[in-house]
Amino acid sequence: MLRTFTPKTRSSTVLQFARAYSSAKEFDTVVIGGGPGGYVAAIKAAQLGQKVACIEKRETLGGTCLNVGCIPSKAMLNNSHLYHEAKHGFAKRGIDIGEVKLNLAQLLADKDKAVTGLTRGIEMLFKKNKVEWFKGLGTLKSANDIEVTLNAGGKESIKAKNIIIATGSEPSPFPGFEIDEKQIITSTGALALEKVPEKMIVIGGGVIGLELGSVWSRLGSEVTVVEFLPAIGAGMDAELAKAFQRSLSKQGIKFKTSTKVVDSEKKDGKVLVNVEGVKSGKKEALEADVVLLSVGRRPFTEGLGLENVGIKPDNRGRVEMADNQFRTSVPNIRVIGDATVGPMLAHKAEEEGIAAVEHITNGHGHVNYNVIPSVIYTHPEVAWVGKNEQQLKEEGVKYKVGSFPFAANSRAKTIDDAEGLVKIITDAETDRILGAHIIGPNAGEMIAEACLAMEYGGSAEDVARTCHAHPTMSEAFKEACMAAYSKPIHF
Repeated sequence: MLRTFTPKTRSSTVLQFARAYSSAKEFDTVVIGGGPGGYVAAIKAAQLGQKVACIEKRETLGGTCLNVGCIPSKAMLNNSHLYHEAKHGFAKRGIDIGEVKLNLAQLLADKDKAVTGLTRGIEMLFKKNKVEWFKGLGTLKSANDIEVTLNAGGKESIKAKNIIIATGSEPSPFPGFEIDEKQIITSTGALALEKVPEKMIVIGGGVIGLELGSVWSRLGSEVTVVEFLPAIGAGMDAELAKAFQRSLSKQGIKFKTSTKVVDSEKKDGKVLVNVEGVKSGKKEALEADVVLLSVGRRPFTEGLGLENVGIKPDNRGRVEMADNQFRTSVPNIRVIGDATVGPMLAHKAEEEGIAAVEHITNGHGHVNYNVIPSVIYTHPEVAWVGKNEQQLKEEGVKYKVGSFPFAANSRAKTIDDAEGLVKIITDAETDRILGAHIIGPNAGEMIAEACLAMEYGGSAEDVARTCHAHPTMSEAFKEACMAAYSKPIHF
């Protein structure tokens, strides 16, 4: 039956709508997204005295990173390395342990334990800092109004003076592949396989593909990486990329670079991947039990309601910043992390989250985009920060290079883990460090020294004249700096 509205019923409806919004909870800042950028922004805002809410649709905080990304993958990288060492490395160190068997279920359980502990830790931090968590999907209704579709059912409206979009990203789809997270998987499926595949194809030779491919290779899978570009590790210094590929090849991982993926088909319990050479055009069909798609990620803004406030994403789905204070085209709505431009890294999102909140609070915030490190947590690890040689050549910058191999480092030799090198690039005139590139043991930890030196405009000589403990891996960093402006002692 068609319902008609008299002036009285229309007024009543408007009044009910108005009451719904007038009774809505009000906050100084509402963060949409509870990943590394979002939860850090929420906690920092609360610490600065704001009344804060965070909207997260998962049942646990931490976003992709803590739940199905950085954290679980590092647990599996560590444990798969220990397994590989037990099988192939312990005997030469004088440790005889008999037959080594893989308990995949326990390995996955250990991974889950780490995830659970950390996500619950963030929830405790929310309680400690009085951040209110709305479990559900947040949709922008206006510049100050957000509707939350609650996981438990129903909807709730909240008001915010300031809004921070921190919705993160999701795996990019790939034409010709239907993801089922069993045979054709993303990083999420790669963290939960119930058995070790006999053969795995990894499409994409970037960070995610190389890390997860490395995990399953150590656990016994025959892994082939297919990369469109002529080299793996996009963004990596060319010298390190070559050394890295050689190292992974020695570990048994196969590579098909300069290779285009065409499509796939499932047949007789297998997945056939059709590829062709980028230059040669030579066609080939590769067979695998599991195919891991790791061709990058795209911003997640589904259901966010950007159209309701007049914000238009760019052609890559990113919400662009209108200024260096993280504002969008709507001044009181800011954006950080994977949802906007820049590298999709958890620590980049964290830095932006803190800076965005500081801009809201006192008008000042700081992120140095020239000093955001990247790390690949394989073995050996690879880490870099700043410019590489290719970039400096393109920019016409005169530079010097100093390098030092771990083979000449005392600590690396004593633990029989001496593959790799430290490479320092400096300004030819001022000696200021422009970039640092490390492949080898503890590279991900050591890169922090480069970041600190670069943040304060340090020179290679500054670092080299700073006493480093002996014997440590960090001495390789010191000697690379010595090589950049003079000569190393031990090589």
